[in-house]
Amino acid sequence: MQIREIRAAGLRGGTPPGGWTEELTPEDVVHTLIAVHTDAGPVGIGSCSSSEDLVRAALALLEPLYRGQSALEPERLTERLHQHTFWLGRGGAVTHTISGIDLALWDLLGQSTYQPVGRLLGGRYRDRVRPYASVLMDQPSRLTEELLALRANGFRAFKIGWGPFGREHAARDEEIVRAARTAVGPEALLAVDAGGSDGFWRGDLKWALRTASMLAEYAVAWFEEPLRPDAVADYAVLRARSPVPIAGGEVLTRRQSFQPYLQQGCFDLVQPDCTKVGGLSESRRIGWQAEAHGVRLIPHGWNTAVGLAADLQLASALPDTDLVEYRTSAPYIDEITTAPPRLDPDGTLPIPDSPGLGITLDPDRLARYTNAAALLVP
Repeated sequence: MQIREIRAAGLRGGTPPGGWTEELTPEDVVHTLIAVHTDAGPVGIGSCSSSEDLVRAALALLEPLYRGQSALEPERLTERLHQHTFWLGRGGAVTHTISGIDLALWDLLGQSTYQPVGRLLGGRYRDRVRPYASVLMDQPSRLTEELLALRANGFRAFKIGWGPFGREHAARDEEIVRAARTAVGPEALLAVDAGGSDGFWRGDLKWALRTASMLAEYAVAWFEEPLRPDAVADYAVLRARSPVPIAGGEVLTRRQSFQPYLQQGCFDLVQPDCTKVGGLSESRRIGWQAEAHGVRLIPHGWNTAVGLAADLQLASALPDTDLVEYRTSAPYIDEITTAPPRLDPDGTLPIPDSPGLGITLDPDRLARYTNAAALLVP
């Protein structure tokens, strides 16, 4: 089975807010679907966190390297793409596009072997996993209302992030966290994401240390991105002195970028995004590296139903990955597949055991947000 062509389709019309200083609009394209078409007929689906224009440009660059290649060798082929484009700069749109290709190739390999991708990644440690509802911070009253609704819908784990946190004053930060803890209850997992990868983030090491002490009073499970992504030395100090676990890594790409953070002890939890980092092939390797340093991998998942499906398969294949991120009120997760994800009564998500990534795009639903026919029709 060989690759005949690879197509891309950006999602627009339902893009949720990102919490960024330069906020997204519903028409902004920050997620692009990938479809790998083969000469034998099957189509594999992937997703990448990048704009459609950038993905199409990257595909044109990569086409001589992937056209005619085996569609059943995801790690070999995506490593070929990485190795022969390093001179363009490791990371960015090219790596994001390779991430989508990698997911689609794993999907194809699973379809062809009649196995879920998690089993092909090494075996299934679990058949269900707990999702944490990932919501943007807001003023306490509005945040409380949203969290109470999510709790009523069955979520038992939550992460609040970005918004006014760390951008106004310390009293407001604590007011937000206090309201969130009250809303979700004392037993629920509650994490806090400062959003340190936002443009011109001002939270420094002293701010992060003071804030971590406050978060400990509310039994926060982890403090995510409290510093700018490149502050490796400060992250190492923060993790050593913080009373709560420190998490980060969502903007890093490829396994090589994670090495200094792991070697210098920056994180308790590492959070690669499979739609950015190089796909499942790189995510699995990062998971192995993290385990060797006593660090858990909990995937970043602010993406699409395809990205969530990949995260579920990864969670099945890594022994310590017992959580996945679930972006709430996101049409690109809830409204583009034939069987949208549904929580079990215990607040967990079943990990599909059908071949491939275990999901099927619904052309009619997908057509609300992109040209589904151009992406999927042979």
